[in-house]
Amino acid sequence: MIDQGAPPQGRGQTVPRTPGLGARLMRRKPVEVLVAEGGQGDGGTLRRSLGLWQLTMISIGATLGTGIFVVLGEAVPKAGPAVTLSFVIAGLTALFSALSYAELAGTIPVAGSSYSYAYATMGELIAWVCGWCLVLEYGVSVAAVAVGWGEYLNELLDGTIGVTLPDALSAPPGDGGVFNLPALIVVLLAMAFLLGGARESARANTVMVAVKIAALVLFCAIGVQGLRSGNYEHFMPLGMSGVSAAGATLFFSYIGFDAASTAGEEAKDAQRDLPRAIMLSLVIVTALYVLVAAVAVGAKPWRQFNDSEAALAQIMRDVTGQGFWATLLAACAVIAIASVVLTVLYGQTRILFAMSRDGLVPKVFSRVHPKTGAPRANTAIVSLFCGVLAAAVPLGQLADATSIGTLFAFALVNVAVVVLRRTRPQMNRTFRVPLSPLLPALGFAFCLWMMGSLSTVTWVVFGVWMAVGLVVYFSYGHRRSRLAPPAPSEK
Repeated sequence: MIDQGAPPQGRGQTVPRTPGLGARLMRRKPVEVLVAEGGQGDGGTLRRSLGLWQLTMISIGATLGTGIFVVLGEAVPKAGPAVTLSFVIAGLTALFSALSYAELAGTIPVAGSSYSYAYATMGELIAWVCGWCLVLEYGVSVAAVAVGWGEYLNELLDGTIGVTLPDALSAPPGDGGVFNLPALIVVLLAMAFLLGGARESARANTVMVAVKIAALVLFCAIGVQGLRSGNYEHFMPLGMSGVSAAGATLFFSYIGFDAASTAGEEAKDAQRDLPRAIMLSLVIVTALYVLVAAVAVGAKPWRQFNDSEAALAQIMRDVTGQGFWATLLAACAVIAIASVVLTVLYGQTRILFAMSRDGLVPKVFSRVHPKTGAPRANTAIVSLFCGVLAAAVPLGQLADATSIGTLFAFALVNVAVVVLRRTRPQMNRTFRVPLSPLLPALGFAFCLWMMGSLSTVTWVVFGVWMAVGLVVYFSYGHRRSRLAPPAPSEK
């Protein structure tokens, strides 16, 4: 007998087609699936414990301090007194991208940030490229800020007990040292907080952010006494090219606002609170950056900024003629910069969590500890990697590498918001970018312009990084993706 339910044989049989390479690279993850999977990890779920206040503090904690406490000494020699304009340009570039982030964070409130937004709109390959840029953006910036933390720790030790760590233990190779021990220590301290869970980390961060803001207000109150009008003369000594070059470096200071978007799966009301936290934090941070930069270059001739990562403490000492205020500022900076390390490290772990859940990186990054609701193995691996990087690589190279990864990821977010508007116009959006697609287009253009201001060496490093990322994707992620069709043996 012939089985009537059997599939047709011979000439009329249809064989399922395997999607071509182009189709596989463009496969997209539906928004509904992204949202439905929110918080789910391997062995547990992330806990929704963060409100608007905590999310805003995470965003400010990851942003405020990076450029002012650490990179100001690197940027002033490039732009002169016009470094204040560099902060404004970098802030405007961040604002355009922040608007796009705010819309997407309210629409797709998940942990992957721009990686997940790209996955839902532009396909898997672009999502991988974006995620790989975020690994560069977050992971390297943790290391860069940790280097600056060590500089302020030495200022504090010198002002309190008259002792500083030897260069061999406080500077990386290439900067006169062997191993930057303080940079490794601050990363390990941040790891200890994160292992306790998101709520506990958010509480510690809120305290550190309060100290950070108080320190910057104190600097302005004292530094303004040393203002000299002559320091503002020849406002733009190196021209607009110098301003844009400094702005590209300082853009590294603005990566923090998107840290709130990585908390999408641990927010109590993500669709309402994420857009508000992103915009509120960016406004506060930009205002403080410009104010502090204006006071700093007014109190100290721009040619005397000598690439010091502890520039503000030195200005306090020069203005007052006393070591007390510089020591106090250094103490606040030690606490403040630690909050940047904590919150950016948090963002890095959550992005890898999302990528792991999608199968693009190993499962170990999405394992959740049932007691703390935190991805402990993920946190430990990322922290050790960032700590060793901070101990071994000079700050300037780290800051520029972070900037180019940030700018590339932000450019993709500006594209993603326009694509989602066209493909899913009826989706519920708790925040909408005004004047779209004009403002996203401006955000995209500003990102490309600032990327063009970075050095050739930075572009070479970025190219090598992306080449390594593509090798990893095609050798691992492409085949193991959860969207990949099952192998014939699995059907």
